[in-house]
Amino acid sequence: MTDTFRNMAPPSPPPRLIEPPKAWPFEEAAKVAARLARTGGQRALFATGYGPSGLPHIGTFGEVARTSWVRHAFGVLTGLPSRLLAFSDDMDGLRKVPDNVPNRDMLAAHLGKPLTRIPDPFGTHRSFGAHNNARLQGFLDRFGFDYEFASATDYYTAGRFDDALLRLLEVYDEVMAVILPTLGPDRRATYAPVLPIHPETGVVMQVALEKIDRDAGTVVWRDPDSGKSYETLATGGHCKLQWKADWAMRWFALGVDYEMSGKDLIDSVRLSGKICRILGAAPPESLTYELFLDENGQKISKSKGNGLSVEDWLRYAPPESLAQFMYNAPQRAKRLYFDVIPRAVDEYVANLDRAHGQEGGGQEGAALMANPVWHIGAGHIPDEDVPLSFTLLLNLAAVVNAERGDILWSFIRRYAPAATPEGNPLLARLVEHALAYYRDFIRPAKRHRPPTALERAALAELAAELPLLAADADETAIQTLLYDIGKRHPFPDLRAWFGTLYQVLLGQAEGPRFGNFVAIYGRAETIALIEAALARPADAA
Repeated sequence: MTDTFRNMAPPSPPPRLIEPPKAWPFEEAAKVAARLARTGGQRALFATGYGPSGLPHIGTFGEVARTSWVRHAFGVLTGLPSRLLAFSDDMDGLRKVPDNVPNRDMLAAHLGKPLTRIPDPFGTHRSFGAHNNARLQGFLDRFGFDYEFASATDYYTAGRFDDALLRLLEVYDEVMAVILPTLGPDRRATYAPVLPIHPETGVVMQVALEKIDRDAGTVVWRDPDSGKSYETLATGGHCKLQWKADWAMRWFALGVDYEMSGKDLIDSVRLSGKICRILGAAPPESLTYELFLDENGQKISKSKGNGLSVEDWLRYAPPESLAQFMYNAPQRAKRLYFDVIPRAVDEYVANLDRAHGQEGGGQEGAALMANPVWHIGAGHIPDEDVPLSFTLLLNLAAVVNAERGDILWSFIRRYAPAATPEGNPLLARLVEHALAYYRDFIRPAKRHRPPTALERAALAELAAELPLLAADADETAIQTLLYDIGKRHPFPDLRAWFGTLYQVLLGQAEGPRFGNFVAIYGRAETIALIEAALARPADAA
């Protein structure tokens, strides 16, 4: 797993392109290239942001993976170097105690303080922020992403944002004029983009500022509980910014060229962009990606826990398939539930097979570089053939009630005699994932319905015709026989006939290309399935 995306850093030296292939990462990369052409820049900074009050999740994977693909495409397109900065907003105040941590009472005593100034409830790191930062880095390292980690606390306290903070004080009134119209009346009364850290309690103070001293670089504010007035340096980690102003300030201070974000942040991106321009820089190029939906089409919420975790996905499928899912149409909302996993696996396998046919045109071929597998592997195409689909493995597991991989391998070798776990490592992983998916989802839902009179006649004909095929008949010949039988019987359409095969013989609503299934499972075994189905009482329908 560690090496899954080991090649996500831009190639060195990268091939140069005259015209980018038609793939969304190249479209995004072209925007960054045009930006640098305008500014005369010779190096691009890509960024992703992370709020470390919670743990990394599947959306974190999606954002970093997608940004990495754009970054790699940029390197290929321009030949220019780049960096990817994974920025943790770990100086944010803790607003509420998470439900999934120990020592919650201890955390409750530190509400409002920066995450890096709160003890670690897990007892493994110097602070809660440091613990979650370590989880983020471990998460990204698990997939081999090429990135640099950055801590807001470190940047603020080391003075790396000092010039940008002083610049914000200079244009404070302009920034307020942009932000205040977006707030309700009550919030306007207490709002300030600069948040002082209380020198006594350590809490991030959400208070109005009574005075801005631009020459001294300080802000004056009053503790609403004690009434005491304080003058606090805006620099050196004594203050931080409200997050929309903070986002803009980070873009300005670091010169970020590209950062994507979710659809729920469209208004925030627009506002932060205005603030960034007031500070004196153009906001980064960006892609607004759609959010994921749960099985009922509802927006996934971390607090509701109605989503699918990375760990869930990786139990049932390899990480390449998760990358394939994230690659597909990022600007379209997609359901993220267990039933999307098989299709994502098969899309990756199909694209891998297609990539092998495209490699003849050279690594600079436009068709190859439009293939998702090329982006997922950052130009590296795995040298492996997967002779059958994941869906077919799942159906095979369902029919034979497979509990062990060797059972599936005995059937796989009928179809691909040279296939072995050692020689086909991706296929070997798919076999193990198929067993897990079968045990947890397919076996509990299997329901073999009895055939109708119409279906019984067609199935009986299939059982009689299969032995008559030539001994070396392949899956295409079997599929042709299936079509012919379906056409000879008065089904509404061929979809209804194949639905019969899936529902009556396999006990599920959908299935693989049935000719392939018969070729792997065996004609004699398929006839036995049919005979067992015909032994069930006919459906009254």
